Amino acid sequence: MRADLFAAHAALSRRSALGLAGAAALGVAGLAGASPAAATGPRGGGGGDAGGYDDEMFDVASAEGGGWAPSRYGAGDQRGTFNEVTAATTAAALQLLADGGPVRTYNLGELMTNGFPAFQTEPPRVYEQRLTVTGYQPPAGFVEGGGILQTTTPLGANKVSIHEERFPQGYTYQIVTQLDGLNHLGVGATFYNGFQGPDIATPTGTSKLGNEHMGPVVTRGVLLDVLGLKLEEGAGDALSESADGDPVLLDNYRITIADLEAAAERGGTGDIRPGDVVLLRTGWNRIARSDPERYLTQEPGIYLAESRYLADRRPAIIGSDTWGLEVLGNPVVEAVFPVHQELLVKNGIRIGEGVITDGLAEDGVFEFVYVTTPQYAQGATAGNAPPAALGQPGRRHRRRHG
Repeated sequence: MRADLFAAHAALSRRSALGLAGAAALGVAGLAGASPAAATGPRGGGGGDAGGYDDEMFDVASAEGGGWAPSRYGAGDQRGTFNEVTAATTAAALQLLADGGPVRTYNLGELMTNGFPAFQTEPPRVYEQRLTVTGYQPPAGFVEGGGILQTTTPLGANKVSIHEERFPQGYTYQIVTQLDGLNHLGVGATFYNGFQGPDIATPTGTSKLGNEHMGPVVTRGVLLDVLGLKLEEGAGDALSESADGDPVLLDNYRITIADLEAAAERGGTGDIRPGDVVLLRTGWNRIARSDPERYLTQEPGIYLAESRYLADRRPAIIGSDTWGLEVLGNPVVEAVFPVHQELLVKNGIRIGEGVITDGLAEDGVFEFVYVTTPQYAQGATAGNAPPAALGQPGRRHRRRHG
């Protein structure tokens, strides 16, 4: 990694950049505008007028006033582009595996470990798991290290002992690998399909747009391996590396429409279809544990033109191996999470974050069956049950229909 980029990453964090706490302040530092690293580092091509898609900021007042409602799926809809995943869509996806060849199941989730880095809010997003013990004396230092001893006495004459986990510091679905719901981000008080925050917010969740409206999803998945593409092209100005020397996209690299189309061509996946799940590979997951400060300060990703290009194809989910999908710290960025607003609020497209696709890329599996079962939690804003992919290593599924 370049010394100037490393110095900028080490010096800048969302918590320290402006000396402010809370989601709003943290969101501004490094999200809108550029850090020193962003100003000097390559940033990828601009959205420009690529195929008629541009980076013009949407009319915030119009969006907040209901200009994006009703959605294409009708007033009152709470599923967004999950409506595109039909029985026929699922059946077509399963046909990818119909030739009887060997099928590998890929875990697309990041390993959940204590202290995993997360966007800072108050109360904080934390994952701190603790073990509870019932029925025996745990080892020395167990309680001092945060373990919870219920009792050393086993239950009943048959001496039942028990292990369970607890989260004394709290818990959130908005951490590690996650699928953002349509109630996660809004424009002011306005959320997907015109639902108003004051009408749907309750102390325990939202009365509309919650996880209970997701349901299991089985559909075609498409991997757009932008990291693999740039390595193959020898595009050094788009690349960096982790502390362990693993290649990653440059910290503030803007993935362009041309990149998306070239990655699709490279993978032989054909057109993105309604109901597909589109996953972007940047390699950014490789620095989460080794350099959490850098991981959270910036990230490679798409911006408004690319989000509009993808949204027009009506995928069920757009996901990435980064923590926030959209490019951060790039000079082109002029707002806080506008891609989230375009996808979630305007188009009803859920966002996958921290989706790990290295195994798929290593096996050359760019088209696969995507499976997810988000937590069936009323009013929740995300699910962090890891999705899975079913694919056939070594075989590239060419598109079977338009």
